[in-house]
Amino acid sequence: MHKIIKKTIKYTACGIGLLLVAVVLFVAVLYFSADMLTPEYTPRSAGEVVCTDSLRQYEGNYLRHSNSGLWELKVNGNAFQRGEAIGKLSPDLLYYQEKVFVDQIREIVPSDNYLKFLRFFIVLFNRNLGKNVPEEFRDEIYGISLSCTHEYDFIGTPYERQLNYHSAHDLGHAMQDYMLVGCSSFATWGENSADSSLIIGRNFDFYMGDKFARNKLVSFYQPEQGYKFASIGWPGMIGVLSGMNETGLTVTINAAKSTMPTASATPISILTREILQYASTIDEAYAIALKRKTFVSESILVGSARDRKAAIIEKSPEKTALFTGSGNQIICTNHYQSDAFRDDERNRENIETSDSPYRFARLQELLEENKPINSLKAAAILRNQKGLENADLGMGNEMAINQLIAHHSVIFLPEQQIMYVSTSPWQCGKYMAYDLNKIFSDTVDFHHEIATPELTIPEDYFIKQADYKQFIAYKKLTKLIREKTRRKETIEARILNLYETSNPSFYYVYEVLGDYHAATRQTATAIAYWQKALTLPIPKQAEKERIQQKINKNS
Repeated sequence: MHKIIKKTIKYTACGIGLLLVAVVLFVAVLYFSADMLTPEYTPRSAGEVVCTDSLRQYEGNYLRHSNSGLWELKVNGNAFQRGEAIGKLSPDLLYYQEKVFVDQIREIVPSDNYLKFLRFFIVLFNRNLGKNVPEEFRDEIYGISLSCTHEYDFIGTPYERQLNYHSAHDLGHAMQDYMLVGCSSFATWGENSADSSLIIGRNFDFYMGDKFARNKLVSFYQPEQGYKFASIGWPGMIGVLSGMNETGLTVTINAAKSTMPTASATPISILTREILQYASTIDEAYAIALKRKTFVSESILVGSARDRKAAIIEKSPEKTALFTGSGNQIICTNHYQSDAFRDDERNRENIETSDSPYRFARLQELLEENKPINSLKAAAILRNQKGLENADLGMGNEMAINQLIAHHSVIFLPEQQIMYVSTSPWQCGKYMAYDLNKIFSDTVDFHHEIATPELTIPEDYFIKQADYKQFIAYKKLTKLIREKTRRKETIEARILNLYETSNPSFYYVYEVLGDYHAATRQTATAIAYWQKALTLPIPKQAEKERIQQKINKNS
């Protein structure tokens, strides 16, 4: 009997050992066979960057820093030439953007050794990313990467890093349950618009910190193939988040409920880049969307001057649908509306537990109150911080259309070829107007301001009010108190009172104060603050449950 047991243990151990070896070998094969399809181009030696005041020039390409604070880029040529020009014109901006991004990751993963370990898994996950990005865009990314720093080569080569960054939006919204990408957008036309033409408004609520949004980039592309187009993003981002082409086709993206991806696919911003560069109608945009498998679920609002209307392409890793709605307006937040997703389990859960339906209803309310819509009214809607029936939600609440986190906000007039882009802070600064008719016809001199000053939408009155200063104080104090809470350090009562009065209608203030008092063993006070938080508007069901669990645990 004893011998049988020993043999059983021996053979089991051998079996487990062989299995582990097989797993290690399999993973190793996957890792070392990963191929990001690095292009093979030799950098050209011709041409020097010429810098004068706020303008940089390189072989007929331009980068200027406007008086508004926006960076404005104009590039032409084939894919590699465009990328190479972007890199040569903006090495300092590329370095800054990557440093901010890596620093954000380091706050979560502070050790370089862990980052190297993270790289291992990124390589495994994205091993086929190159195959899912069209060759043209790989070439452009490679051209940019030639001007990127080698400081972060322990994460990957400059090309590998820049390619992977284009999937960061997708992975981020999947991992964070789109906590950082709760965008709102709308389109009106016909009798719902002041001049009956198509008008589109959108907030891109992708928040990676204020530093990440510092260098907003408005890019004007004149590619050798496809349509000329304009888009808004950040240095190094060639994908499209918000944009319009010379035919009056517009694209904006809104995250939807996703499961965690298990394998790489086409990043959503790369898909929308392809749509913007090669489509002129809603049907053409939809045909391109059908060709690509994506990482995550996303709603793509497509406006078309040729169709004189807008529609939403609803896309998940499993299926794609076109939602046209009814009437002369369409609204897009972060849930699906088509029959194809009516019984989708993730979508139903999203509708029941997130703030997306609330923002949708608020947009309906604002559009009805303000119709017919023009550019000024569109800006006012995108800047609105109140809830349904003008309820006070507290500043920065995700239930509001204006959550005071937007990387950028845009208004498109496709039939007029006018594009408005917000300036800092968020969508509260001026909206600068760009006449794409002039820019794409090369009648605009990049040595001077290229925006159309007479169309500028003035800054929001909010930034001149005391509430704005209070919100800035709220943000600073939130960071301070959370850090003190983590260290279990005491805070002056004066500071705590100042924090409470900085944003008194916002639930999160009271959750933070509750957390602090719990950490300093003032349990009764902590519970009182958490209970106060539960009486105020809270965006997501999960956040309500989180606070209730704190109460239950400490009761």
